[in-house]
Amino acid sequence: MSDDTAFDDIPGTILFNAERSRQGYHLNMFCMSLMKDENRRAFRADERAYLATFPMTAEQRDAILQRDWNRMLELGGNIYYTAKLAACDGLSFQQIAALMTGSTQDEYARMMLGGGRPPEGNRSKAEWEHHG
Repeated sequence: MSDDTAFDDIPGTILFNAERSRQGYHLNMFCMSLMKDENRRAFRADERAYLATFPMTAEQRDAILQRDWNRMLELGGNIYYTAKLAACDGLSFQQIAALMTGSTQDEYARMMLGGGRPPEGNRSKAEWEHHG
C-alpha cells in the first residue's frame, strides 16, 4: 500500500486514488452517460433535472453546473471522464487544461510546446507560497 500523502505537496496535483474513485463514482458515471446523444440532449435541456438522476453530493452537482474543472477532480472526478462533459460543451481537452491552469488556450499550448512548466518553483506548495 502506498502513501498517497506524498503527492499532497505537489502544486496542481490531484491524485486519483481508490478513495477518490469511490467518492466520485456517481460524478464519473454522469460524465460517462454523456457518451450517448440522447443523454447529452436531456442534459442540455435541463441540467439540474438530469443531474438529479445521479446520487451525487450537492458539491459535485455545483462543480458540474459551474464547470469548475479542478473542483470536479477534487471531488472524485476522473479527468478522462470529465472530458466527456467538456466535449458535450464543445470544448477540447486543451481548452479545459488551459482553464484548469488559469491560462488562455494559446498560453497553455505555448507552455506545453516549450516543454511544460519548469520544475523550479513548482516542486512543492511551499515553493509557491514563497513566490506568491
